[in-house]
Formats: sequence, structure tokens, C-alpha cells
Amino acid sequence: MHSAYQLTACFVLKPLRVVFRISITIFLAVIFRVHSWLIVLIGFGLDCLFSKPFKRAISWLLGMALLAPLMVLSQEVSGPQDFIGPLPEAMTGVDAKRDNMSRNFVNWAKDMDRFFGDARNYQEANDSLLQMDISRVIGYQGDGNSVLSFRANVNLPNTEKKLRLLLETDPDENLAGNTTKNQTPQITKSTAPKSYAAALRYEKSEAERWHFSTDGGIQLAGLASTPFVRARLSLAMPMEEWRLKVAESVFWFSTIGTGESTLIDFERTLSKPFLFRVSSNATWLKNTQNFDLSQSFSVFHTLDERTALLYQMSVIGVSQPQTQVSDYVILMTYRYRLHREWVFFEMSPQIHYPRVVNFQISTLLNMRLELLLDKSR
Repeated sequence: MHSAYQLTACFVLKPLRVVFRISITIFLAVIFRVHSWLIVLIGFGLDCLFSKPFKRAISWLLGMALLAPLMVLSQEVSGPQDFIGPLPEAMTGVDAKRDNMSRNFVNWAKDMDRFFGDARNYQEANDSLLQMDISRVIGYQGDGNSVLSFRANVNLPNTEKKLRLLLETDPDENLAGNTTKNQTPQITKSTAPKSYAAALRYEKSEAERWHFSTDGGIQLAGLASTPFVRARLSLAMPMEEWRLKVAESVFWFSTIGTGESTLIDFERTLSKPFLFRVSSNATWLKNTQNFDLSQSFSVFHTLDERTALLYQMSVIGVSQPQTQVSDYVILMTYRYRLHREWVFFEMSPQIHYPRVVNFQISTLLNMRLELLLDKSR
């Protein structure tokens, strides 16, 4: 009887979990489709048919609709297997191999984000992290001056890594979900940041599956110091040879107002040294009623333990004054671990086709010296 019960759990409950995940994926697709239609309505000026309170309500409901299934899935990940007893040995062996392959793939993706100092690593690192870099841009939009920035994510003692202290420069210009840092670096005539920020963050996560964080702090800019709040939820789901990761963020800064950002990644390995990633990002600001949009296709190529390359093609756009492409970008980033485990040099030649110059070729060279410290280094 017990064996029959295990067999039923294996061949009935397991498929039910798959169906549930597919249903949630379809639900997310519908939400994003509605999101896209709203962008089109705004782009063609048809949003005047709706009142401002109605549009605000729709925007917030979309955000909540995205957060809800992610929270449900985060609770579903343990699944019915937790209370049905041990599975048959053959099935356990298959699951163990699959889980091991999935774990290796996830760890590799995380290692690539850590090596490149990606914002994903900063948002979800388990250990304390300090990232400081000096960038210099030559060519399109650049004036050859250096730009200094830093950010730190520090575990507070006796909090089981649930409370963290955040320190960073220009937090309103480094919005959660932004995937275009390497494509459109901040151009300024001063090496000093515009503002500094300190915040206290609470976070909770389940390894390799979901991560939630919320923080509040003060943006320090002399007499113009103001508070800000942010919240972020991400969920990763294996899909055969692919991994889907969705991150939803909401924020409020007195400088730019209320906003929301959605990031969707599809990842898979092409071969052992190659990781392929498709990233879609949309960031909405209430004050401007504008969406900043980007679509990127990236290939990470590991040459050895000290060197890696990033090949990337991107389309960047906006929804105001109408939905349109503002820039096409083709770039290659060479990243080299210069000293020990924490000093990196990065060089990124880029080709831009910006709308402001009628999509004529504009070249750019971005160079960066970075210090990246965490427990793993």
C-alpha cells in the first residue's frame, strides 16, 4: 500500500506541480501582454481616454498581480513531496542528477554575475559585499573624465543575515533591474557623485529559488537630504535546459518620485564555457508617465579563471513622447582579474546607433578599474 501511495505521488502530484507552474507562467505572460498594450496606448496618445486615477490604479494592480504569483510560487517550491514520504529509489536518482545539473548551472550563472560585478549579484549576495569603481568614457557621450562610484552591502551581526546596512552613491540613478549600466554609463564632468545614501535592508530568501528584500534610507545631498524606500522580489524557475528568472521592484525617491521595474531573464548554457542570457527590462516612473525599455541578448564566455568576455546586442527605448527606439547597441566587454581576487580591469568597445543623431554610427570606449570585495574572494 505504501509503495502504491508513493507511486501515485510520483506520477500524479508531480505533474500537478508542473501544470501549476505552467499556469503561473501563462498568467505572467498575460500580465506582460497587458503591460505591453498599455505601452502602445500611451505611445499613440490613446491614454487620454482614461482618467489619471484609473491609469494609476491599473499600474499598481499590474505590479501587485506580478508580485502575487511570485509569492505563491515561493511557497510552492517545497511542493507536495515534503509530506508524501520518500520517493522510489529510481526516481530519487533521476531527481538527484537533475538537481545537481541545475545547481551547477545556477552556481555558474551566479559566478558570472559575481565576476562581472553585476547588479544581480549586489542585490542577492548572501555575504557582505563592497564594490568601488572608477570609469572613463571616450567617444560618444563621453568627455574623457573619470567617474567614481561605490556601493556596499554589509551584514549586521546577530541578525542571521536578515538585516543589512547599505551604502551607495546616486541610488536614484542605479534603479533595481537596470541592465544597461555597461551600455549607457553615467556621463558627468565631475568625479564626485551627486549624492550618497545609507539604508537599512531586511531580506529573506530560499537558495536558488526566491529572494525578497525591502529597505528604507536617506539620500544625502547636503541640505537637500531626503528619505527613500524600495522593495524587490525575484523568483527563479527551471524550465528543462533553461532557467527563467523574474524580478519585480517598486521604489520611491523624492528626486524622481514613485516607480516600478520589471526584469525577466532567460538563461541556458550553450557549452561549458558559454552562458546565454536574454534580458527584458521595463522601468516606469509616475512623475513622467514614461517607460524606459530595454531588450538585451548576451553571451558570457569564460576564457580562464582570470579572464572572461561578454558579447551583447541591445535595443533601448522609451514610451514618451511616443513608443520608439532611442538606441541600438553592440558591445564586447573584456574583463580581467588584475590582482589577487578583488581588483578587476574592464574594457568595453561599443557601437551605438542613437536616435539623436539619426541612427548614425557612434563609437564609444568604456574603461573601468574596479575593486570587488566579498567573502568568496
